[in-house]
Amino acid sequence: MRGKKRIRIAAAVMAALLTVYTVFVYFLVSAGLVPSFMDKLNAFEDITRKCYSEQVQTADIQENRTKLLTDTEEWLKNTKRRKVQVRTADGYLLTAAEFPAQATDEGSAENLESTGDKWALLLHGYTGWKEEMYQFACWYHRQGYSVLVPDLRCQGESEGDFIGMGWTDHYDCELWIAHILEQAPEAQIVLHGQSMGAATALILAGSPEVSGHIKAVVSDSAYTSGYEMFGDKITEWFHLPAAPFVDSACVMLRLRGGYNLKDASPLRAVKASGIPTLFIHGDEDRMIDVNMSYELFAAAACEKELFIVEGAGHAQAQDKAPDDYYGRIGAFLDRYL
Repeated sequence: MRGKKRIRIAAAVMAALLTVYTVFVYFLVSAGLVPSFMDKLNAFEDITRKCYSEQVQTADIQENRTKLLTDTEEWLKNTKRRKVQVRTADGYLLTAAEFPAQATDEGSAENLESTGDKWALLLHGYTGWKEEMYQFACWYHRQGYSVLVPDLRCQGESEGDFIGMGWTDHYDCELWIAHILEQAPEAQIVLHGQSMGAATALILAGSPEVSGHIKAVVSDSAYTSGYEMFGDKITEWFHLPAAPFVDSACVMLRLRGGYNLKDASPLRAVKASGIPTLFIHGDEDRMIDVNMSYELFAAAACEKELFIVEGAGHAQAQDKAPDDYYGRIGAFLDRYL
C-alpha cells in the first residue's frame, strides 16, 4: 500500500511539474511572439529601450540619422501614396503603403497608378512597422522605383496572432508580389529587408516557388536562424539555457501558431537561392552578430556581395555611412535590373 501511495504521489508531483513547465513554455512563446501579450508586459517598450542601449551612439551616426529622417519627412510631404491591403489564406488582413513611381498629379490617392516596372518591396524588423522603412522608400522612389512597404503580420496595422520570424512572413510576401504583378505584369522586383525583414527576404528568395520577377535581394543585418535567435532571447531575457526550452517552444508554437521556428532558416534558404544578394551588416552589431552575415554569405549559392560597415550597430549601416550604403546598393542593383 505504501508503495502504491508513493507512486501516486510521485505521479502527482510529475504531473504538477509538467503543468508548470507547459505553462512557462506557453508564457515564453507569448512573451516573444504574441504582440497582444507583449503589450500587457510592456515588452515593446522594453525592447525599444534595449535596442537603443545596444546601438552605437556616435556624433556622426546621430547627425546622419537626423539628416536622413529630415530628408524623408520632406519627401513624404510631396509624395503621393495610398494604403493597400491583402488577406492571407488564414484570414488576416495585412496593410501596406504604396508609393507609385512618377504618380499622376490628378485623381485621388486611391487611384494612383505606377508608370514603371521597377519595384522595391521593403520589409521591417522584429516588433517594427512600415514607417521605419520610409527612409529607404525615399531613396528607391527617387531612383524611379515604385515602392511597397508592408506592416508584417501582427505588427503596425496588419492583423495576426504570432510574429513569424520570417517564415509565415515569406508566404505573406507572396501576396504582395501578386499585388505588384497585378499592376505591372513585367515588374522587376527588389526585396530589401532589415533584421527579421532581411531574414524574410532571404527565405522568400530561397523558396522553390519564388517568383522569377524578383531580381535582387538586399539583406541588411539578417540572422541565420529564427530558432537560434529565439534561443538567444530565452537566455537574454530569462537567464536560462536555450535547451530544452527552445525545442519545447517549437512544439508549442506549432500547436498554437502552425509553424516551427526551425523552418525560419535563412541559412538553409540561401543555399537554394539563385537570386543575386547583397549582404550588409554593421561590425558592431550587438543584437545580431555580424558573423551571421559572414555565414550567410559563405553559404549562399547565388551571385553575391558582402558589405560590412565599420562602426555600425544593428541596422545602422545607412546611418554610419549613408553615401557608401546607398552607393553600394545602387551599383549592385544596376547590374541586375
